[in-house]
Amino acid sequence: MDLQKSLQSLKIAVGVEKSPAEVSRERAGPAKLLLLGYLSYIVAGWVGLSFGFAQAKPLSALDTLFTAVSAVSTTGLSTIDTGTSYTFAGQIVVLLLIQFGGIGYMTGSSFLFLSLRDHLSETQEKTAKTAYSLPDSITPALFIRSVILFTFACEAVGAAVLYPILETGGETRPLFSAIFHSVSAFCTAGFSLRSDSFAPYVADVPLNLTLSALSIIGAMGFIVVTDIVRRIAGKARHFAFATKVIARMTALLLVVGTLLIFLAEPSIAGMPAWERLQAAFFQAMSASTTVGFNTIDIGSVSRATIVVLLFLMFVGASPAGTGGGLKTTSFAALIGLVRSTLKGRNSVRFFKREVPPAQLQAATTSLACYCGALAVAVFLLGLSEPAAAFDKLVFEAVSAIGTVGLSMGLTSELSVIGKLVIIALMIVGRLGVLTFGLATAIPDESPDEEADNDLAV
Repeated sequence: MDLQKSLQSLKIAVGVEKSPAEVSRERAGPAKLLLLGYLSYIVAGWVGLSFGFAQAKPLSALDTLFTAVSAVSTTGLSTIDTGTSYTFAGQIVVLLLIQFGGIGYMTGSSFLFLSLRDHLSETQEKTAKTAYSLPDSITPALFIRSVILFTFACEAVGAAVLYPILETGGETRPLFSAIFHSVSAFCTAGFSLRSDSFAPYVADVPLNLTLSALSIIGAMGFIVVTDIVRRIAGKARHFAFATKVIARMTALLLVVGTLLIFLAEPSIAGMPAWERLQAAFFQAMSASTTVGFNTIDIGSVSRATIVVLLFLMFVGASPAGTGGGLKTTSFAALIGLVRSTLKGRNSVRFFKREVPPAQLQAATTSLACYCGALAVAVFLLGLSEPAAAFDKLVFEAVSAIGTVGLSMGLTSELSVIGKLVIIALMIVGRLGVLTFGLATAIPDESPDEEADNDLAV
């Protein structure tokens, strides 16, 4: 052990190997930059929504801040009705916040930088990799260009498809409504200009398919998009392992979630089989992608359905996407860890591939931070909202940190403290619990102590 420590110290001294403190500082730097970037978006949005021309009626500063945070974090929770509380100008501000929040703080600024130069700075590359958990096989510059072009292309197609549907449905300003909801769906924001979301369209197949396609594409993440671009361009012979895991886990969660809601939810039991299946799929999709739209009343669903939605919201979308949650790749790594432990394997494998220890460490740390943040938030909500049912408190907290936006009707009833708790959860959820931890943690400068092998687990 002493020889190993001496060799490691020698490597650090001559610069061959970085110390744990140096690695922590390198990762914390981009994380702090991301946190400051999103906070600047929030402040700018808060100011913009506070002007009189943006408000259809007088709104409190806290409700305006709540909307700005919810839009930038692409959550969709709202203490007020977006469609009636803000003027057309205010709704445009909300739309811009959703768009900038969806593509990410680093993506917009880096794309502008790439428009002027052919490469990113070292700091920008590190921050992009931190923001989107990019593997080494993907070049940040190519990734950012793909993100911008693909985002606008998908949103344009989505708006074109939604326009005639919403016009036929009697929507006021159908063109703006189509653009707004297309952006909201692709960015998995869940904001709607309708107070009842899309409940009247529960049986509308084109609208359900369009919103679902936009949300799933956005939630699967830009890593998948970039991988597909590289495959089409002939720069890769096979899809990356991360792409395969994301695609399979997304499909698995959608199928299982749809089946469970189809069987367990009594409010859709009286529908024709196809409409019932469509309603079940849409709600499973909405929770899993963290888009937060609904075609059935979430406040009246059964407890069994609530459990399904909580699980789907907890796992959430995929890395480098517009959605939140623990992430499908982290969940896959944890499944591999459990299976390997039960089978007595020395290495962790998933889909016949070994999972690197660094990814396992990141997944378990994310899970611990995620659960810890939820526990603290539910405790605080229990103190600030004593009259609310426990299941509503848990649902609200999971929806906020997962940036989902589904609610059982508690959001508009929150106290001042409750609103501040949800605001904090939405910020943590948008940044990611692990990235938020890196941004706020103080690196330990002291060397690691020798491990005690007598620790029982």
